[in-house]
Amino acid sequence: MKTPCSVTDSSMEDKANGSVDTKSPVENGQLPDPASWGVADVVNYFKATGFEEQATAFQDQEIDGKSLLLMTRNDVLTGLSIKLGPALKIYEYHVKPLQTQHLKTNAS
Repeated sequence: MKTPCSVTDSSMEDKANGSVDTKSPVENGQLPDPASWGVADVVNYFKATGFEEQATAFQDQEIDGKSLLLMTRNDVLTGLSIKLGPALKIYEYHVKPLQTQHLKTNAS
């Protein structure tokens, strides 16, 4: 009987706690533009970046790409009913960069 590799276990732990080391899906060296994402796309993005448990909050609140781009720090911290630590990481490392990238892409 084979046992799971300890490297896999530790990387899963890193993803579960939303560490900074999580890798974002990147397209052509840039973050994807979520303006056309549906709710399922937003949920899948957060699952892929290591926020499996918190992704359901976006589903429950029906946050699509356009809504994601409109979210404030306060919306993420209080409106989604998720724990403060993951909420801070989600906003700082994912929502804010996606918003910034969207603005840069559409400003030209």
